[in-house]
Amino acid sequence: MVNVTEIDRAVREFAVPIFTGRIKQDFNRAKHIGFSEIAELLRSARDQLTDKFGTASLSELGLKLNPFRKIALDSKDLDMVYFSEKFEFAAMHKLWNDDFSEQRNLDIFGKCANPTGHGHNYIVEITVQMPASRNDFRIGDFERIVDDEFIKLVDHKNLNADVEQFDKMNPTVENIAGVAWNQLAGRFGKVRLHRVTVWETDKTYCSYEG
Repeated sequence: MVNVTEIDRAVREFAVPIFTGRIKQDFNRAKHIGFSEIAELLRSARDQLTDKFGTASLSELGLKLNPFRKIALDSKDLDMVYFSEKFEFAAMHKLWNDDFSEQRNLDIFGKCANPTGHGHNYIVEITVQMPASRNDFRIGDFERIVDDEFIKLVDHKNLNADVEQFDKMNPTVENIAGVAWNQLAGRFGKVRLHRVTVWETDKTYCSYEG
């Protein structure tokens, strides 16, 4: 175990100056910082932090670009970088099996067991993996693909009635994550889909790695 105050102290002392120094330098030159440069900064910060937590090892180091986007480096493979972005969609679904009794539906689906359905404001986080040396990844293209291939399929829809992928299976959060994966895998060219995470509520979510 590592005291959180020790983590905070080490990050502020050894990692934060790496980023603030580069930001000040490039801001004065009006230079955009690309993905490969951010990966380089994360590697430098990781090198500074790797021996600062005693017997504990640093697993992942990430930089939040804003509340919805993150770039991360996995200590197990420093040649790869992971980009994540969150998207929102609203939909309704019915978690109910007509072959079950009312009690069995309640036992399996809990308070979501409603024969007329109910709705959620979903959050889906899409994470892609790419070589840290790549600098041609375009966020706009990434967002367009996610929107065209998945968000438009499910947003403001009755998942049971309007989305053919759920014709023969309940649109549980697990199955929604699987459908999102199937819709997006292979759609990003040389950039590989790594993980899909769907939040049904703040407490209930599912991650899927095909």
